[in-house]
Amino acid sequence: MSSSKQPLLIIVGYVWPEPNSSAAGYRMLSLIQLFIAKGWQVIFASAAELSPHRFMLSTIGVGEHLISLNDSSFDQWISEQAPDAVIFDRFMLEEQFGWRVEQACPAALRILDMEDCHALREARQSSFQRGVAVDAQALNSALAVREVAAIYRCDLTFVISEYEMQLLQQHYAVPAMLLCYCPFLLSDTQPGTSPDFNQRQHFITIGNFRHAPNWHAVLWLQQDIWPKIRHKLPDAELHIYGAYPPPKATALHNTRQGFLIKGWAADVADVMQQARVCLAPLAFGAGLKGKLLDAMRFGTPSVTTDIGAEGMATQNGWPGMIANNSEAIAEAAVALYQQPECWQLAQQLGYTTLDARFSLTTHETRIWQQLSSIKQGLAEHRQHNFTGLMLKHHAFRSTKFMGQWIEAKTRLAALTQPD
Repeated sequence: MSSSKQPLLIIVGYVWPEPNSSAAGYRMLSLIQLFIAKGWQVIFASAAELSPHRFMLSTIGVGEHLISLNDSSFDQWISEQAPDAVIFDRFMLEEQFGWRVEQACPAALRILDMEDCHALREARQSSFQRGVAVDAQALNSALAVREVAAIYRCDLTFVISEYEMQLLQQHYAVPAMLLCYCPFLLSDTQPGTSPDFNQRQHFITIGNFRHAPNWHAVLWLQQDIWPKIRHKLPDAELHIYGAYPPPKATALHNTRQGFLIKGWAADVADVMQQARVCLAPLAFGAGLKGKLLDAMRFGTPSVTTDIGAEGMATQNGWPGMIANNSEAIAEAAVALYQQPECWQLAQQLGYTTLDARFSLTTHETRIWQQLSSIKQGLAEHRQHNFTGLMLKHHAFRSTKFMGQWIEAKTRLAALTQPD
């Protein structure tokens, strides 16, 4: 993927990266750094508002560009940039901008970064709310049709979880050539200096309050799990961190019960290393969990569910404990909190899990070889993806004309608006 000029990657972002607010932000930053390390120039473009917690991309040499939805100004801009590759941050951005990229720069490699499988997350949430198991009907939702169609229309899709790699190939029959396993990528997985068992106290849970699985976990803790833990550990506190806490969350703050809503954590390392145990009771969700990655990085054993540990555990087990109901989660949390030897073994397992699963050096060569191979044989690669050609033929026309209609309607409204 080399040329005489510095290759250019444009990322069309759903939101501006917030690595201290969400796993999605952390992952996006790692992808940016992967391309920079390979000598690429990177421009991040988004129609989202500039968020207060966003990472200042200019500090690592990344260009920033504000774009508009349903506006042909994007077409001219990206044509002038002539990128070698474009990453769509979630399938909704491919729907919005995919046809524009193909039209303006057809030779650019088009990559979809799923973040996590939205269809799986929705299927699990809706099934959980109905009290039933996830079945084929739940997985084959309208959202799934849109997401899988976007995968086919792209040249390659980054998939964060091995479980989701299997789901896409086995349930949705997506060809392996369109998928690239790309988990969290850590440049340094060596354990640093971290407070030991006796230097830590209390529990922590962390996660963006806007994310439905995180909000449900907070409610589950408040209503059922934490009272059971507090009964056994009356002096313990649960420190709850997360970006954008709504009033319904801050209203749960209760000093007497040790249930403390802390809000946004400016330094995840600091708050995570103060806690003895991380709690992540996730009843539904998808992808990999940034909070559990951080727990491993900063030496904090965790208690989570099967869904929380999905795609992250190794054959050696989990760096903490896994439980799936209130009573079992509370018992596991109390046991881990009170047993130094068990806690220390879990901490060490967290470090080895990081190295085994998320080391950049483990995945970098494989990812880059797949990208390079597709880029070099792009025309042939696309011809072998007939379903993608078919979907682009039909879908791009519908989204193209819808986008052009919205743009024309907006301009007409502006012209007819009274002074």
